[in-house]
Amino acid sequence: MNEQVIRWANYVKDNPTKWKKTHTKFINAQFDKHKQFNIRLLKTKNGKEKFIKLYNIKNKNSVKRLLEE
Repeated sequence: MNEQVIRWANYVKDNPTKWKKTHTKFINAQFDKHKQFNIRLLKTKNGKEKFIKLYNIKNKNSVKRLLEE
């Protein structure tokens, strides 16, 4: 992992005007994958219960809208 950090640091240093766009694209992709996972999970058998357990949700009303979709 240290090698990846060094490679990224060098990229940021060598590309001061490009790295932010690349970084934003990566972060947005991570959020998108997370959302896709949750959608797939909710579609499975007992998906809502799995979702609640996975995220240790105590107040189901706090995610009511998400669980109704």
